[in-house]
Amino acid sequence: MHDAIIDVGGIKVGHSTDFNALKGCTIVLCEDGCMGGVDVRGGAPGTREVALLGPLATMGEVNGIMLAGGSAFGLEAACGAMDYLEERGIGYDVRVTKVPIIPSAVLFDLAVGDCKIRPDKRMGYEACENAKSDELERGSVGAGTGATVGKIFGYENCMKSGIGSASIRVGDLVVGAIFAVNAFGDVYDAETNKIIAGALNPERNGFADTLNLFKGEASGSPISQNTTIGVVATNAKLTKPEINKVAQMAHDGCARAIRPVHTMYDGDAIFGLSTCEVKADATSVGILGAEVTARAIVDGIKTAKSLGGLPSMSDLEF
Repeated sequence: MHDAIIDVGGIKVGHSTDFNALKGCTIVLCEDGCMGGVDVRGGAPGTREVALLGPLATMGEVNGIMLAGGSAFGLEAACGAMDYLEERGIGYDVRVTKVPIIPSAVLFDLAVGDCKIRPDKRMGYEACENAKSDELERGSVGAGTGATVGKIFGYENCMKSGIGSASIRVGDLVVGAIFAVNAFGDVYDAETNKIIAGALNPERNGFADTLNLFKGEASGSPISQNTTIGVVATNAKLTKPEINKVAQMAHDGCARAIRPVHTMYDGDAIFGLSTCEVKADATSVGILGAEVTARAIVDGIKTAKSLGGLPSMSDLEF
């Protein structure tokens, strides 16, 4: 076990990172196909191909999920993944070719690094080339390269975050998650219930505590430049409505780790993937999905490195 989403058999993850522009993308590949679902909670989402994951839509099987920076521009990265898979004969058979199904979600990181360089087809293709099932790099890479948290006071007092992962095994059942953490709110360690990254106070010697600011007269200028996006995968044999329910329940993990969450300034979205191998109850999978979601978000904070002049958790001295 790697304590990562790649512990789910059949799942590979690859990053493409531009450390000069501070942009990147991450592909969660399931080349053999997975039952897919999604649940979008944020008020400002940037997504592609999410409607077909709904329980009433015809398509059930997907070939991967693309997570990318670059705001709406970053949706182009999914086209690179489609090229990669079509070349290998992977996708929905329409007789004349195979159409890879790659739903996607993006986060807003244009204010970090070079806003004119965004994840594109080339980076999406490169992420697929880098995809592995035996190791996973975390932190300020891939879709987490330009990610930040705690932006009630803007970028002057926010912190660097990244992409994190976690997994859990119960008997033959495995549930894993990967999340790019780019939240408006602060991130809490669920075990200690303390803030570990978020908006810094004006003196930058402690946390401003965004939630408490809203309990009084919230000061600052909230900006719609956020979004936490991720994937929860399992080897449980689930129907399309069930994997959608798992994605929905996984948002409880976001609420445990990020406060406030699902605001009008976030575009939070969680995809669900089922490799349909092990018999399991959907409720149990959803409960474990929320657990690994919270842990993956915290992992994205603890493994992040400072970039673009923004401090990470490892830089804190208070």
